[in-house]
Amino acid sequence: MSGAAADAARRRLLLPPLTVKLLHGRLLRLADHTSLSLLLRALSSAGLHLHALRLHSLLPNLTFLPLALKAASRLPDHTLSLSAGAQLHARSLKLPTHSTNPHVLTSLLSLYAKCGLLRDAQKAFDEIPYPSTVSWTALITAYMDAGRVHEAVRVARKAFASGMRPDSFTAVRVLTACARVTDLVTGEAVWRAAQQEGISANVFVATAALDLYVKCGEMEKARAVFDKMQNKDAVAWGAMVGGYASNGHPREALELFFAMQTQGGMTPECYTVVGALSACARLGALDLGRQAVAMLPHWDEEVLDNPVLGTALIDMYAKCGSTHEAWTVFQQMRKRDIIVWNAMILGLGMTGHEKIAFALVGQMEKSGSMTPNDNTFIGLLCSCTHTGLVKDGRRYFRNMTQIYRISPRIEHYGCMVDLLSRAGLLEEAHQLIKDMPMQPNAVIWGALLGGCKIHRDTDLAEHALKQLILLEPWNSGNYVMLSNIYSNSGRWEDAAKLRLKMKERGVEKVPAASWVELDGKVHEFRVGDKSHPLSDKIYEKLDELGMEMKILGYKPTTEVVMFDIEDEEKEHTLVHHSEKIAIAFSLLSTEPSETIRVTKNLRVCSDCHTAIKLISRITNREIIVRDNNRFHYFRDGHCSCNDYW
Repeated sequence: MSGAAADAARRRLLLPPLTVKLLHGRLLRLADHTSLSLLLRALSSAGLHLHALRLHSLLPNLTFLPLALKAASRLPDHTLSLSAGAQLHARSLKLPTHSTNPHVLTSLLSLYAKCGLLRDAQKAFDEIPYPSTVSWTALITAYMDAGRVHEAVRVARKAFASGMRPDSFTAVRVLTACARVTDLVTGEAVWRAAQQEGISANVFVATAALDLYVKCGEMEKARAVFDKMQNKDAVAWGAMVGGYASNGHPREALELFFAMQTQGGMTPECYTVVGALSACARLGALDLGRQAVAMLPHWDEEVLDNPVLGTALIDMYAKCGSTHEAWTVFQQMRKRDIIVWNAMILGLGMTGHEKIAFALVGQMEKSGSMTPNDNTFIGLLCSCTHTGLVKDGRRYFRNMTQIYRISPRIEHYGCMVDLLSRAGLLEEAHQLIKDMPMQPNAVIWGALLGGCKIHRDTDLAEHALKQLILLEPWNSGNYVMLSNIYSNSGRWEDAAKLRLKMKERGVEKVPAASWVELDGKVHEFRVGDKSHPLSDKIYEKLDELGMEMKILGYKPTTEVVMFDIEDEEKEHTLVHHSEKIAIAFSLLSTEPSETIRVTKNLRVCSDCHTAIKLISRITNREIIVRDNNRFHYFRDGHCSCNDYW
C-alpha cells in the first residue's frame, strides 16, 4: 500500500496512522491473536470505540466479537450503539457456537442493557446454558442501571442459589443493591459468601458491606466491619460518620469524624463534613460545627459554590440557634437551588423569624428563577405553627393546592393539625384528620394530643392516645400519659391495667437528656444525674437558684406530672430535670457574657419553661434551649415563644 493509499484508508476508517500501518499487507495476516486482542482493547480503552469497531470489520474471523460488542456498548450515541450492536449480532449468528457462547451472549446482554432494552438483555442471558459469575453480574448490573433494584436483588438470589461464587466486583454490586432496598438478609448472605471466598478484605467489598449495615440501621455490625478494615480510605470513614449521624448517634459521629484526622491522617471529603454538620445540628454543638467545616481546604469558597454543603451549614447554624450565621452563609452563596432556599426558610421559621421567612418566599418568587415546592410550604406552615398564625397558615395551605397545584403530603396535614390544635381549635383539627385522603400517622395524632394537653381536653386526648398506642406500641410516653389521664379521672383500674400491659410488652421509658457543648466537648445530662465530675457544685447552684426563684414567686408546677410525665417523673424531680442541670453546669463553666445553648431530646415541660425564664432574669444571661419541638430564646425573664409552644 502506497503512502497516498494509506492516507486514504486512514481517512476512510478514521484510524490513527499506527493502526493503518498494522493493517498494511502481511502484517495484518501475520499478527498473532494476542497482538490483535491488545490492539482492540487499547483502542477501546482510549475511547476510540468506533475505530475498534471498524478495525474489527476488517478482520477475517469473528474471534474478537466480544471485544467488538463491548466497544459498541460504549459508544456515546445509543442509536449508533444499537445499530452497531445489531450488525455484530447478525455476524455472531455465523458462529457455530453462537447459541452457547457465553462471552458473546454476555457482551450482547451488556449492549442491550446499555441501550435500555432490558427485555432483550434478559433474553440474551436466558440463552446462556451455564451462566458464569460475569454473566450473572452483567444481568444484575443491567437491572440496577435501569433503576429496577428490587429485581436486581431477585436475580442475585437466583445466582447464589445456582451456586455462583462471587468475585469482588459481583459482591460490591449485590451489596450495593441490597443496601438501596435495605435487604439485610440477602446482603448478609452475600457478605458471608465474600468472606468464604477470601475477598472480604478488599476495601471496596468491605465498604459496600459497611454501607449495607449503615442503610439497615445496624451500626454495631457496621462498626465491626469498619474496625477490621486494614486500609480504610476516606469513603469508608465518611460512610461511618454519615451512618452514625443518620442513625441517631451524633456523638459517635463526631468522635469518629475528628479521629479521621488524628488517627486516620485523612482530610474529610465534602459529604463526610455534611454528616458531621448533621451531627452537630442534632446536638446543638455550634463550635464543633464551625471546626468541622473548617477542616475542608478552601472551605469558604467551596461553601459558596456547593449547594449540598451550604444547605448542611445553614441547617446546622439554624438548629444551633445562630440564625445570623445561617443568614450570612445563605446571602454569600453563589449557587442556591430550591433546597438551599427551603433550608433558610425552615431555619427562620423554627427560630421565630416568621416574617423574614414569609418575605424570603416572596423574594424567591420575584426572582423568577425559583418556584415554591412542597418543602417550601412545610417551612411556611411550621413558621405559622410556632407563632400561632392560624389565618396565615390556612391561607398558605389553601394557596398550595389552588394556586401552585401541589397536593398536600401527610407532613403538610401534620403542620395544619398542629397549628389548629395549639390554637385551641381542637374540633377543627380533629375534623381535618377525618377528612385527610391518607391514614393519619403518629405525628398527626401526636399533634392533636399536644393541643389536648395545652387546652386540657381529656376526652379527645384519650382518643388520640389510643390511636398512638396502636401505631407506636413501643412508645412508653403514650402509655404513661394515658395512664395518668385515667388516674386524673379516678379510673384507677384502667390505669393499673394499662401499666400492666406496658410491663408485659417490655416497653421501657425513653429517658430525657440534655446536651451542652463546652470547649469542643459535648456534656450530656439526665434527670437526677450525678455522674458529672462537677455534680456537687451543680446541685449547689440549683439550690441557690431555687431560693432566688422562690423570692420572685416561683412555685413548682406539679400539675405537669399529669401531662408531661413521659418527660421526667414525680414532683420532687422537677428541680433536677436534665435541662436545669445543663443550665446550672453552663452557669458554672462559662463567662457571664456568654450565651448558654442547651439541646434536649424531649419537649420542655411547663415548669422548666417557667423556671428558665426566671433564671435568665436572675443571672442576666441569654439562654437558648432547643427541644424536640422548637427553639426557646430566654432573656430578661421572657421567652421568644411568648409561652406558645
